Amino acid sequence: MKHFPEKKLHDIDALGDKSIFNNIGNYVLQAQNNNGTIPSNADGSFDPWDFIESITAINFIGDIGNAEKAFLWLKENQNDDGSWYAKYSSHGDILEKNKPTHFSPYISIGLLHYYKIFSNKEFLKNLWPTVEKALNFSLSLQNKNGTIPWSVDQSGNIESDYLLTGSSSILKGIECAMAIGKILGFGVQDKWKHSYESLSIAIKNPSGLFDLQKDRSNFSMDSYYPILSGCLSNVEIDKYIIHTLNNFYEEGLGIRCVREEPWVTVAETNEFIIALVMANNKKLAKKILNESLRMSDDNNIPYMGWQHVQNIFWPDEKPTWTSAAVLLAADAIFEFTKGSDLFLKNQLDLY
Repeated sequence: MKHFPEKKLHDIDALGDKSIFNNIGNYVLQAQNNNGTIPSNADGSFDPWDFIESITAINFIGDIGNAEKAFLWLKENQNDDGSWYAKYSSHGDILEKNKPTHFSPYISIGLLHYYKIFSNKEFLKNLWPTVEKALNFSLSLQNKNGTIPWSVDQSGNIESDYLLTGSSSILKGIECAMAIGKILGFGVQDKWKHSYESLSIAIKNPSGLFDLQKDRSNFSMDSYYPILSGCLSNVEIDKYIIHTLNNFYEEGLGIRCVREEPWVTVAETNEFIIALVMANNKKLAKKILNESLRMSDDNNIPYMGWQHVQNIFWPDEKPTWTSAAVLLAADAIFEFTKGSDLFLKNQLDLY
């Protein structure tokens, strides 16, 4: 038997009111520390990927000063090889010393989102060396078949597995980094273009290349992140959309994180919403956005997810990056900001 949150659905038309989502963005802003960091977890810790996701929420509400403060923390705490560590405390202490490869290129996605909203080329130029180092860290590990190992462990050993979800994020990061290079007049680096093309081929033909040590096909992210990568054809996009709806969509709630688990998560749901907009299905995207907002408190601040057997919000946390995912999805649908097309269009073609 399915159970649903008691919170009623919004009127669909009311979702076009940006104030609902500005309130969510302000929740993220209020969580930001004085040093610029934005905690991801209840204990105040964060990982750089979630941190950058959270910065997009500050971009969304138009707070350029605090967005820049966040990016400057990343610049100042980047490792010499261009990476960031896997986890930090709110004070910036290193908690986990492995270096995930999809963390580094993600800064170019967050930074291009910043630029699209604020048009501050000087700050973009200031962060360009950070972007270059970040991309080069991950791409220096790329194999001849296009794949990139998911992490370097704390001893410097390269992990021997390749994540489809993480690689899809890397591909979008390369695209945005090349776009930033064009904006700044540096053109497109040939080595980045080659890496992009090689990784695109791998993502479009993933069989036998990814998730070798663990089958992750029961995770919903593997079913829609290739869409967000930006390299798929319309036919390929539709195939992934149908697969996600058939295997992970819980009517009235959203997208399950794991196929066999009765747990719908807000971040996965809203990332999939972006994929739906990319597939030109805004009607369904609005419907599922509305459903996902049921998994929130009275101020529309989203919980991480809903366990629909125990009928509880679980865990009882409201991660900042989850809020940011909601804002990116709402923006993709309603075009609230100039950054609304971040995932909807190939950014390299726009500059």
